[in-house]
Amino acid sequence: MPGTPPSGAAVRVALDAGGGLTLSGLLAEPAGEPRGTVLALHGGGMTAGYFDGRAHPSVSLLALGARLGYTVLAVDRPGYGASAPHLPDGLCLTDQAELLRAAIADFAARHRIGGGLLVLGHSFGGQVALTAAAHGLHEALLGLDISGCGHRRAAPGAGPGAIPGPPAGPDGRRRTGSPRWNWGPPSLYPPGTFTAGAELVCEPPAREVAQAARWPRDFPRVAARTTVPVRLTFAEHEAWWRHDAEALAELTGYFTAAERVQVARQAAAGHNISLGWAAGAYHRRVFAFFEELLCCGGPAHRLDGVRSASPA
Repeated sequence: MPGTPPSGAAVRVALDAGGGLTLSGLLAEPAGEPRGTVLALHGGGMTAGYFDGRAHPSVSLLALGARLGYTVLAVDRPGYGASAPHLPDGLCLTDQAELLRAAIADFAARHRIGGGLLVLGHSFGGQVALTAAAHGLHEALLGLDISGCGHRRAAPGAGPGAIPGPPAGPDGRRRTGSPRWNWGPPSLYPPGTFTAGAELVCEPPAREVAQAARWPRDFPRVAARTTVPVRLTFAEHEAWWRHDAEALAELTGYFTAAERVQVARQAAAGHNISLGWAAGAYHRRVFAFFEELLCCGGPAHRLDGVRSASPA
């Protein structure tokens, strides 16, 4: 199965997405019954290995999740990994959401998922996560944790079709995006990150690039259909999306049906939060948010009407 070799914390998995299509991914499970399951969706031009950073032991979301008692499933989104040869142009957001719905149903039929499901989406994966939730991803869905995904572009080059991704790899091929926008200061990352990161890089599918250009227009409709709690994180050195007070107030205002919306900032981090030194702190906050949702006991017991546009 294609993709970066997993760390000792993860194993490769194959998921039936229906219609004979298989999605690949990485899976880490705790020793006993999981508290819950995190479905992690990578950004454009990356792979599931983004959540299993190999440059330092503190970086991997999969390793941390399993140690804390959670199942973590990082999927190569449609158009990546095992599905790339079958979907060379990729898929739009709604079609990706449909395939992920089938894939998570297949996973839940064969694995224990615990008390509920949290979807963690990074960058374009955040757009997919929001779309999937708006279209009814799974009955066990408790919330969304999104990073590196706003609704108003800030980067001068982040115009139509731009998708954040790693810089040029050692083969010299041009990669979509800019190192400054994607990474921020190199000191934010463990030594070896950029060498290891080259293994995670691929060209984003054409349909995905086109879809990214429409996100500022599509976001209000998707946000209005999101009903579960949402946590949005912006890195200190996030350069792709506006995250000033005005932009955040407008952003959270579109979530008119969500039970609660929380906005957080991650200090000492760039756009690719889960590969930097701050990954451990960020990932622990993800699991803390998930634990709050699990402790609420489901929709009937969740906190209602809590909304904040202030960094938490």
